[in-house]
Amino acid sequence: MENNKILNADILDIIFEGRNKEYGAYDLRKTYVKRITAAFLVTVSLCAIFFISTLLANSRSKTEGKIIVQDVELQDFKEQEEKKPEPPPPPPPPKQEPPKVEMKQFTPPKIVKAEEVKPDEIPPEVTKLEEAAIGTKNQEGIKDVGVIAAPVVEAGTGTKVEAPQEEDYNKIFTVVQIEAEFPGGRAGWNKYLQRNLNSSLPMDNGAPPGRYTVNVIFTVDKEGNVSDVQAENDPGYGTKEEAIKVIKKGPKWKPAVQNGRNVAYRHKQSITFIVSEE
Repeated sequence: MENNKILNADILDIIFEGRNKEYGAYDLRKTYVKRITAAFLVTVSLCAIFFISTLLANSRSKTEGKIIVQDVELQDFKEQEEKKPEPPPPPPPPKQEPPKVEMKQFTPPKIVKAEEVKPDEIPPEVTKLEEAAIGTKNQEGIKDVGVIAAPVVEAGTGTKVEAPQEEDYNKIFTVVQIEAEFPGGRAGWNKYLQRNLNSSLPMDNGAPPGRYTVNVIFTVDKEGNVSDVQAENDPGYGTKEEAIKVIKKGPKWKPAVQNGRNVAYRHKQSITFIVSEE
């Protein structure tokens, strides 16, 4: 190297003067400061990211999500309709007295003088006794032609008794003898919802601590298929959509049974998302 360039030359250029700079040692020493600076910046960045992640995790750990599953019984649609007042029963028919039978007074004969016999004590003629009953007094009425039975008054309240109607097995039942059942029973149904529902969904969507209950109604048909899934309310924070989605994708149910036949059954399910603070 020329003498006038030594004062302005880099120390590496002086050391590697006349040597093979393409070998690699020159480049390593030449870029040492840049590599140290880059490594320092990367290390500081990773530490900052780790620190921020720890703060966020600690802030989220203060809240906890839970799910409560509760069955709700549905009343029969017929019972929910307003009952119309029944008309008062008609009055009972008037009591009918048996018809009076003609009766002729006939008392044991006494031997007395003719002038002592009163007109109403004169015995009737034998021909009249054939068409009248014999009694202790005279009474007008129908001819006594034999034994007359008293009229039979039909007992009753006047209320019309209707014949029982045949059950319509094509309708959707809300009250049945055997309810529709999820595979594994109620325990299996609760386990399915607990495993598939995202309990932290309302918390992730910014829901404050509290209870968020969704009432879902769905139909289990005669083959056990779940359809017509609807939510009666929407507490917000994605809870309604989450409940409907999980119930729709579930497996087949065991159909409900009424009088030994599979019927469509309307089921109501209450699902509560709980966001609580530690």
